[in-house]
Amino acid sequence: MADAVTQTRALDVRTLGLVPYGEALELQRTLATERIAGHIPDTLLLLEHAPVVTLGRGWKASSLPLDPDALRARGIEVFDIERGGDVTYHGPGQLVGYPIIDLQTHQPDLHWYLRQLEQTMIDALSVLGIVAVRREKYTGVWTSGRKIASIGVHVRQWVTWHGFALNVTTDLSPFTLIVPCGIPDVEMTSVARETSAPGDPMAQARAAVIAAFRRTFLFPV
Repeated sequence: MADAVTQTRALDVRTLGLVPYGEALELQRTLATERIAGHIPDTLLLLEHAPVVTLGRGWKASSLPLDPDALRARGIEVFDIERGGDVTYHGPGQLVGYPIIDLQTHQPDLHWYLRQLEQTMIDALSVLGIVAVRREKYTGVWTSGRKIASIGVHVRQWVTWHGFALNVTTDLSPFTLIVPCGIPDVEMTSVARETSAPGDPMAQARAAVIAAFRRTFLFPV
């Protein structure tokens, strides 16, 4: 039965480059509505954002030491959005993934989905030569005690949007302007900081993430 289901699954991967956050947010919402209606297959958006701080449903004032106007004065947009989680930062050099998938065709379980996204990041990082792990009581992925990937999702009628952010060549200094994911004293890191493999880090990370996502969610490779 599992083999039959796998053969009927399709994944549309869209690599979009640098996209303004507001534009990507509206695209996600539109695609989620289309996925709920069954008009499109499961879709994975891969892109980067200009500097932006997003506030999830569980965000706390203590996670945002600078108010939104102060962040905007530094050239960082601020969006209050529907995903779960606290405060996070996106910027160039960070591979952002937005899966628009129907969990009813996989497993309608939000905790399972979060663990699958973590596994995707762990497997992709392994290909890049980085040993990454989960951390008890937190969502996301760590390596050597430093956080390298963040996850925050939203689900409606079992269709997902928002997703994950993997620091590849990201300038990590803007993370000091917030309390990332509401975790005090967290140290952020990136693929470029953890390994010095030759080649294009973003292209390599993108290929590793696509392959790992397909394997983890049992899409045809």
